[in-house]
Formats: sequence, structure tokens, C-alpha cells
Amino acid sequence: MQCEICGVEIRGKPLCITIDNSELQVCQKCALYGKAADKWTPVSRKVSPVVRTVPRAEKKPRKDFFDILKDELMDNYDHIIREAREARGWSQEDLAENIKEKVSLIKKIERREIVPEDSVRKKLEYTLNIKLTERVDMTEQEVSLLRKDTTLGDIVKIRRK
Repeated sequence: MQCEICGVEIRGKPLCITIDNSELQVCQKCALYGKAADKWTPVSRKVSPVVRTVPRAEKKPRKDFFDILKDELMDNYDHIIREAREARGWSQEDLAENIKEKVSLIKKIERREIVPEDSVRKKLEYTLNIKLTERVDMTEQEVSLLRKDTTLGDIVKIRRK
């Protein structure tokens, strides 16, 4: 057998040492580089305190994900923001400073180049005391599904051979 460090042929029984949590079979000379593996060293273990959990008496009702989707951004959100800003006598820079956003973002929103994200929309609603979303009635959407308008499936005929 060869020493795993220096490669010399080991005569007799190799020594088992530990170097950086690796066990190696080495010769007598190389045994000085590590600790003997057969020696037992106690490992300190941290004992975490027992945490008692108090069972909850009542569970919170789960939010329906689709409740969030029922509110939609109004079509004239740019006019609402601009009118509310001008009513306060603020410039676009003043509004951007108050909601801690960039002026270019406010300009793009008022030019309708981008749709404000939910976080920006909430800041605008709170700061300007306006409402930019409206509740969409789900019955209107269901009625549109029941209409008998012409669809692409009505026009296309699939021919099978």
C-alpha cells in the first residue's frame, strides 16, 4: 500500500490520520501532518430550547387569489393622476419626491407609456387620495362567455383523411 500523501510504499500497518475532516492512510513520516483518526474527540452540540407552540383557536380565512384579480386599473388612470397632482399644485418632480420614485416614471405613467405596478399604484392612491382601480363585476364576464358570436373555431373546418 502507498502513502496517500507522499506516495512512498508503506511497510507494515498504515496509520490512519485526519486532515481537514478527511481520513487518509499514511506512512510514519506523514502522520505528523494530521491527527490520529482513531482518537475520539467529543463534539459539542448546541441544545436548542424547547419552544412550546400555542394552538390557535381560530384560523384566519384564506384569501381567494381571484379576489385580487377582480380589481382592475381604470382606463383613464393617467388623467386621474394628472388632475389630482395639479389640484394639489404639485409638479411631477414634487409627486415623484413624495412617493420616492423617479420623475421619469411619473412622466411615463402620465403619458400612458407604462402601466403603474401595484406598489407604485398604491403609493399614488395614498399620496393623492385617489382610487385608480375599479371592481369588475364577474357576471358581465360570464355573460360574454355565453354569447353566440362567431369564433375562429366556427370558421375553421378540420378535414381528416
